[in-house]
Amino acid sequence: MAQTEKLLEVKHLKQYFNQGKPNEVRAVDDITFDIYKGETLGLVGESGCGKSTTGRTIIRLYDATGGSVLYRGVNVHEKKSTSQLKVLHQKMQMIFQDPYASLNPRMKVNDLIAEGIDIHNLAKSNQERSEMVQHLLETVGLSRDHANRFPHEFSGGQRQRIGIARALAVNPEFIIADEPISALDVSIQAQVVNLLKKLQRDKSLTYLFIAHDLSMVKYISDRIGVMYFGKLVELANSEDLYRNPMHPYTKSLLSAIPLPDPIYERSRKRHTYDPGSHQYEAGEEVKMREIVPGHYVYCSEKEMEQYQANYITN
Repeated sequence: MAQTEKLLEVKHLKQYFNQGKPNEVRAVDDITFDIYKGETLGLVGESGCGKSTTGRTIIRLYDATGGSVLYRGVNVHEKKSTSQLKVLHQKMQMIFQDPYASLNPRMKVNDLIAEGIDIHNLAKSNQERSEMVQHLLETVGLSRDHANRFPHEFSGGQRQRIGIARALAVNPEFIIADEPISALDVSIQAQVVNLLKKLQRDKSLTYLFIAHDLSMVKYISDRIGVMYFGKLVELANSEDLYRNPMHPYTKSLLSAIPLPDPIYERSRKRHTYDPGSHQYEAGEEVKMREIVPGHYVYCSEKEMEQYQANYITN
């Protein structure tokens, strides 16, 4: 898709836990990327790589250790008044991974979805509030009758639809979807992803889609960023990343995707990533470098030349 207006700018973002202590964890270690209005940026990597922490830090569920997050030019992590925070929270919403844990079991669906409506005073009366909730339920493929039920009365896929309705309730521009399908049956995953794509078209939404399922990420994302141990190691257009993976870790992730061809599966080569394979000289600068327009890889200048040569020959 054409890159036009920058909606979100993440600059040198860091999220360290137990900073300065022997057990310090650099969950997010100096990463930089932009998200453009109307696009879906997929963020992938194995469990523990820092992708979910990145999403939670962007939306300020965690205070950043360093760097900045700019939403429409406004630094999310600067000190703000309650009213300023409310405006940001209305524009930026999150869909959580676990549809069972993210919904209060003691609240009816009507009140769960209406929490944001109440906080931001979006309904002028109880009737309008109820109508807004019922419309949201229909928008995500549920029935108006579901408003008076409790979360335990729904399947996992239905609960995730309720979570999506909650996020939509305040009319956001930007949604962070933190592994929204990983807890669902495979048969339901495609339905939820198709719903997210439809909502994006209908409501001009922008997504950060966090997942570890690369095949699903390719289906929904315009661009994809690959994370490894807190670092962003590759960032490219979705088709380009799959056609021309550069970083060895990206290659290892792609080689692990099973294909429905038993003959091919028996013979194809799997890539195993060895982080020790990168040998750098003292003082050699390693950073995100643009291999070809729009395709960035975390590498040294010498590695960049190798990647460029390899890209051209592919």
